[in-house]
Amino acid sequence: MASQGSSQRANLGVTSPISVAGPTARDVRLSSHLETCLRSHGMFDSKDGQDHRLLVLGQLNELMKKWIYEVSVRKGKTEQEAKEVGGKIFTFGSYRLGVHGKGADIDTLLVAPRHVDRSEFFSSFIEMLQEEKSITNIRAVEEAYVPVIKLEFDGVEMDLLFSRLSFPSVADNLNLLDASLLKNLDQKSVRSLNGCRVTDAILSLVPNQESFRLALRAIKLWAKRRGVYSNALGYLGGVSWAMLVARTCQLYPNAAASTIVLKFFFIFQRWEWPQPVLLKKMDEDLLELKLPQWDPKVNPSDRAHLMPIITPAYPAQNSTFNVTYSTRSIMIKEFNRGLDVCTDITLDRKKWEDLFEPLSFFGLYK
Repeated sequence: MASQGSSQRANLGVTSPISVAGPTARDVRLSSHLETCLRSHGMFDSKDGQDHRLLVLGQLNELMKKWIYEVSVRKGKTEQEAKEVGGKIFTFGSYRLGVHGKGADIDTLLVAPRHVDRSEFFSSFIEMLQEEKSITNIRAVEEAYVPVIKLEFDGVEMDLLFSRLSFPSVADNLNLLDASLLKNLDQKSVRSLNGCRVTDAILSLVPNQESFRLALRAIKLWAKRRGVYSNALGYLGGVSWAMLVARTCQLYPNAAASTIVLKFFFIFQRWEWPQPVLLKKMDEDLLELKLPQWDPKVNPSDRAHLMPIITPAYPAQNSTFNVTYSTRSIMIKEFNRGLDVCTDITLDRKKWEDLFEPLSFFGLYK
C-alpha cells in the first residue's frame, strides 16, 4: 500500500509520474529478498557501527565548539559572545543519504561564522585535532578544488570540509538549502557547502525515502560489481547514481524498491543522451547571485557533455563531466544487461545475486 505521504508527493520532478501504482505482494516479497541479498554483501551498517558513528560525530561536534570558542575569544569576543556565535557539523554523501555500508567513511562539513577563517581551520583546528589520541592519520589537502582535512576518528574515516558563512553567528536550526547563505561567500566555501546542499535537495525531492534507499544500495553494489562506479575513470560517482535512482523514484513514486531497480534500468537503457537528467527545474530566480552554473545555452563547453546529470541545488552543476563516448557506451550495455537480469528476476528465472555478478575484466577481451 502506498502511504498517504507518498501519494501527496507524487508529482515531484520535472514531469508527471509514469505510474503511481503501489506495490503488489510480489513486489514486496522481491524487495525483501533484495534486502537480504544486500545485507549479505555488507551494504548495511550494524547497529553497533551506527551507534559508534553517532558517538564520533558528537565528539567532533564538541571539538568544533571548543575551537570556535577559542578563536572567538582570541579575536576579542567576550566569553559570553564566544559561547553564542555557534558553529555546526553537517554530514553529506552516502552517510547523510542513509545508504552507507560497513566501514564506509563519513563526509562532514564544518560551518563557521564569518570571523573564523579557513586558514585557522587548516592551522589551529588541525593542532587541536592532533592533541586527541583517538584521532589519527590527519592529512590536510588545503589546495584541493574542495579543500579538505582527512582523518581517522576512533576507527571511523572522515573527510572534513569547511565553509565560512557571511553571518556573525551560526544558528542551530540553520537550513543549508536556503540559497541566501551563498551571498558574499568565497568560491571554496560555496563548493564546500555544495555537497550538503545537493544531498539534502536529493532527499527532499524523493517521494518515498525507504524505497529510494534500498534501491540506491542495490544500484551502488551493482555499479561497483560491474566496474562502472568511478567518477575519475569516466563512469559515475555516488552522487550521480543517487540522482538517477531519485529520478526513477519520482517517475514511480509509490513503487517498491524491487520495482525501482527494474525501472531504473528500463529508463536509462533507453534515455536519449545527452538530454540532461533533472530532479527539478533549474533555479532561474537565483541568477542574481551570479555563481557559475551548468547552462549549455551560455557555456559552449557544457554542450560537449555526453551524459549530463544535473545537481538539484543552486548553482546547478553537471556531476558527470568526465564521461566519454567509450564509458557511456559501456554503461548503456550494463543498463541493458541489468534490465534483462531484473526482468528474469521478476519471472523467477534468476535471483538478485545474478544482478551483482562481478564483471570479469579478462572476459571482456576474449
